[in-house]
Amino acid sequence: MHVNQFIDHTILKPTTLISDIEKVCAEAIEYEFAAVCVPPNFVKKAKELTKDSTVKVATVIGFPFGYSAIEAKLAESLLAIVDGVDELDIVINISAIKNNDWEYLANEINHLIPVIKQNNRVVKIIIESGILTDDEIIKCCQLYGAAGIDYLKTSTGYAEKGASVHAVELFRKNLPTHVQIKASGGIRDFAFAKELVDAGATRLGCSAGVAIVKGADAGTGGY
Repeated sequence: MHVNQFIDHTILKPTTLISDIEKVCAEAIEYEFAAVCVPPNFVKKAKELTKDSTVKVATVIGFPFGYSAIEAKLAESLLAIVDGVDELDIVINISAIKNNDWEYLANEINHLIPVIKQNNRVVKIIIESGILTDDEIIKCCQLYGAAGIDYLKTSTGYAEKGASVHAVELFRKNLPTHVQIKASGGIRDFAFAKELVDAGATRLGCSAGVAIVKGADAGTGGY
């Protein structure tokens, strides 16, 4: 297995240009990455640029802080689906976790999952593991693991701490086997990428995908 097949080649900065989208899509096709992850307003463009490839198009919902209303996240999801998105990376309400409001979180995911799944899209739930306690992470694994998601994702990349081997291992220990793990946030070299994959990650969200692949090719060990 090759590390390129794990990578969601990502650009989510607020100053993203069309030329940036063209660049990441071209790189994703060249290196055969799993997906590109782009801002919602660029989904149509990314679909057009990747249409003759195996590269999937992902976007973010409720990004980056997760405190958008449930109705807003639902509208964002539906618009992305209309634009042709393949995968939705949804930031859940982190504030609700910190306030121990699991009823709100259950209501949120139960409103989103049916609509997305009726349209046969992949759901990745972002929980911002770097600012959560182990107990909060375990509760998230239990809630979202039972909700019908495809991936649990560590981070947005906007918190003070991104992906960690510890979080991925904790996810894998507490998620159902059919739920996959996406690590993201601060993955900039092949060595760290390999650690995360070895811990159980099956997707890596990163803007340094080309550097990671080149690191593997340079003989630093790997896939």
